Order: sequence, then structure tokens, then C-alpha cells
Amino acid sequence: MSIQTVTAEIIAGSFTNDELASIIDAVKYARSRLQKQTIRSLMLGDHVNFTSSKTGRNITGTVNKIAQKYVTVRTVEGLWKVPANMLTLIEEPEMA
Repeated sequence: MSIQTVTAEIIAGSFTNDELASIIDAVKYARSRLQKQTIRSLMLGDHVNFTSSKTGRNITGTVNKIAQKYVTVRTVEGLWKVPANMLTLIEEPEMA
């Protein structure tokens, strides 16, 4: 079943409350696994990229601190506390 099919069936109301709860649990588990995988792949000083949920802008910075769920990223605008699953590791920082 494709993601489009699942989305269409959720919108159409084809699932029971228990089925929706099961889908939500599966998504939460997958996000948690992705977050842990991302944190394990990061090191202090790595260059990362993320999209700000407040402004919608693409922001590049350097990993300053790694915690269990959040990563502190130093940018030209200051420090950002970003969920690990929102970060993308980049090989070389773009020079502005």
C-alpha cells in the first residue's frame, strides 16, 4: 500500500480509532528510531542543514552540542536547539 493510499484512506475515515492509534504509534516509533540513528551519526563540529519551522528558511550551521533528543547548532544568527531528525549532515559548508 502506498503512502498516498494510506493518506487518502485516513482522510476518508476508513480506519477505526484503534487502527489510527496503531498507525500513530508506528510513526512515533519510526521517528524515534530515525532520531537515534541521526544522533549516532553526528559529531561535534559537523556541518548540518535544517529548515526552520518558524521562518521556513533553510539554515546551515555547526553542531555545538549533542543531547538525547536535541542538537544545538551554531549558526551566524546564534544557537538553535533542533530535533535531531530535522538535521541533514552536509559534507562542506556553503560559503555565503
